[in-house]
Amino acid sequence: MDPGPERVIEAGILWLYRAQDCSASRDGGVARHYSLVSGWASSYPETTGYIVPTLIAYATLERNAEARRRARTMLDWLVSIQLPSGGYQGGCVDTGDRSPVTFNTGQILIGLAAGAEEFGDYRQPMQRAADWLLETQDPDGCWRRHPTPFAQAGEKAYETHVAWGLFEGERIAPRRGYAEAALANVRWALGNQRENGWPDKCCLSDPVRPLTHTIGYFLRGILEAYRFSKDSAFLSAARMTADGLLKSGRPDGYLAGRLRDDWSPEVSWVCLTGAAQIAQCWLMLYRYTGDTRYLEAGRTVNRWVRCTIDVDGPPDTRGAVKGSFPVDGDYGKYQYVNWAAKFCIDSNLLERELAPRDPA
Repeated sequence: MDPGPERVIEAGILWLYRAQDCSASRDGGVARHYSLVSGWASSYPETTGYIVPTLIAYATLERNAEARRRARTMLDWLVSIQLPSGGYQGGCVDTGDRSPVTFNTGQILIGLAAGAEEFGDYRQPMQRAADWLLETQDPDGCWRRHPTPFAQAGEKAYETHVAWGLFEGERIAPRRGYAEAALANVRWALGNQRENGWPDKCCLSDPVRPLTHTIGYFLRGILEAYRFSKDSAFLSAARMTADGLLKSGRPDGYLAGRLRDDWSPEVSWVCLTGAAQIAQCWLMLYRYTGDTRYLEAGRTVNRWVRCTIDVDGPPDTRGAVKGSFPVDGDYGKYQYVNWAAKFCIDSNLLERELAPRDPA
């Protein structure tokens, strides 16, 4: 049964509060996940970073002081763990490896930029993170020097989601080279896009059968390049990938968690994170193009994801989003991951904005 956008948004926000309060490291960050096997994990800097703008957006729309307060607590924690270089570690905060990682730094940059805009501070740590990304970028726009140790080695086209962080940095601190670096990365990534919209080099672990999660990262980064630059080439490229994804799903909104390069499903389980990300990208494309195919696809996938969420269950899972559906699928097995809740909230907020439902 579909609980509807409003209940899923509210329950998801409350679950993120609980994930912050129940983090095993008790530091103000958001627990990476709740596991049906082992309980609450420690805080995850990367996703705490991009949860911040979700809470700020919710606080603004709903005039919710608690969401705003919690976003600030997350930001203060992120500032406290920033490395001397300006970068950020990969993995959970207690992973033991404090080496800076490109992707994680880019995601935290999104949050630092949102904090700088909302609260009037956090500008200095934001610039330190953005400057580190500039310093470590290769001349062709790719980042190769500081990969995550938690993914298969190799170039990653989905780091367009890092470029998004630099676009946000440019909005706060213009003329420091952030936009140029971001655009260079997106153009490099589009060099890996095939004629059917398929992105090569676009997975954490299996580039032949990528996750919808990382395809969603790739697509969102291209859309952010268009939103920043208004260059129609980026919109056309985004539509190529989005149209390929339209071929992947079923009419009821089911979208397989891994896909083949002809856009056909590869697995029987759904990566709910990727489904929510892609739904939001389709809704963004509807806003930019007026093409109702994107509106209907986004709403249909959002509805499918909502039907997997229990908004009345036990507190540790109430409003949470599973890594996979069913929960024993190969992405976040037996876990409710914080970034799935974040992307689900974002996509439902946009659906509510674009296509509000009639009051009951």
